Amino acid sequence: MLRRPALWIGTGLIAAVVSMLFALLYVGGNVNPRGNLRDLPVALVNSDAGAEIGGRPVNLGEQVVSGIQKAAQGDKSIDWQVVSREEADKRLGRGKVFGALVIPADYSATVAGLTAPQPAPQGKAAPPTMTVLTNQAAGSIGSSMSSQAAQKAAHAASAQLGQELLKQAAAQKTPLPTAAQLKLADPVTVTVADGHPVGARSAMGLSAFYYALVLVVCGMLGANVVNSQVDTALGYLHTDFGPIRKREPVQHTSRVRTLAIGIALMLGLSLVMGTLVEVATVGILDMDASHLGLLWLYSVATIAVVGIGSLALFAAFGTPGMLLATIVFVAMAVPSSGATVPVQALPGFFRALAEFEPLRQVTEGLRSLLYYGAQADAGLTRAWGSMGVALVAALLFGFAVARLYDRKGLHRIPHPDAEADAEAGAGAPAETPEPPKSPETPAPATA
Repeated sequence: MLRRPALWIGTGLIAAVVSMLFALLYVGGNVNPRGNLRDLPVALVNSDAGAEIGGRPVNLGEQVVSGIQKAAQGDKSIDWQVVSREEADKRLGRGKVFGALVIPADYSATVAGLTAPQPAPQGKAAPPTMTVLTNQAAGSIGSSMSSQAAQKAAHAASAQLGQELLKQAAAQKTPLPTAAQLKLADPVTVTVADGHPVGARSAMGLSAFYYALVLVVCGMLGANVVNSQVDTALGYLHTDFGPIRKREPVQHTSRVRTLAIGIALMLGLSLVMGTLVEVATVGILDMDASHLGLLWLYSVATIAVVGIGSLALFAAFGTPGMLLATIVFVAMAVPSSGATVPVQALPGFFRALAEFEPLRQVTEGLRSLLYYGAQADAGLTRAWGSMGVALVAALLFGFAVARLYDRKGLHRIPHPDAEADAEAGAGAPAETPEPPKSPETPAPATA
């Protein structure tokens, strides 16, 4: 066997393609998130009520917003969404933004207090502040990118404000101590807070991704088990128990019926697997979760849809269908899921994959269930819709190809002699062949 070039060439080509493909997909999607960052949604809230400075009303918060928007014109990495505080909280609570920069209501008033001729009642002026809100529920890396962008914008606004305050102080021709000058040069205090907290047992916002990955893998593995068990029951495959090999008698059936048997078995196994996944994660590992009934239904449905999709690929492509299912449901799905690196930080190819790859849709639905109170517009509606489309597409594709094979006579056992050969190879007693008949000797009569 080892001297056959075909064995080495065929196996080598498959291994080379798989290793190259997995490396390009896994690493290619995550190797340069900052360089690929485009339109990361971040809320910008101006709650400043304004103040009177130098005898005229001003709203310094509006100046900050204007400066951030002007700076963003040449940098498309952040999509600054100017909204109210109430709207920002809604978008944080639905995963629509990865963070927020909040300018408080007393921003202008506190800035005015820095240059007021009379000191504050306590003898010390309060510094102006800005608050950066994070959103780990939307993804830890995306939340971190949002926080860094918001802090950078806040410090830039503080530096710009500091230059104006120093000019005003110089115009008053009153010498300032060095400490006061340093304070005026960077007057704004930037604080970071959690805009939408997640539970302590939520893997810092990654439990939805890990749970989704478990469901997808269970669907694929379940389909592999179902496919092999159905073929074994139909007599197409041997079953090995240690040194013992067993093979059932071959049962002729159509490809359509074989696929239907596999789908029915997959639906039954999905109930068991989905239940056990939730019991293991929520019951045993104490993962933070709510809406347990809906989570169970979602888990069962996800495993069933992924399993049926895999069975359709097996029915259409045979053994290569297993490799194709791995590429579709794992190799292309994980880097385009947006679970670790946000979709906005992926290359264009992976952004296109994210529109239909199942893992992203499954993860978004689970984020809604685990972090956002099962809100429909937090990704749950899209997840159910995508699941329904995938199920219909898998059924149509699988049965259409199986029906085509049956109509063309491309049966899994093309010749009647193959059944006898298989039974003989499995240990069934073979009939003694009759001796060849000569043209002169008539065939003996048999009862």
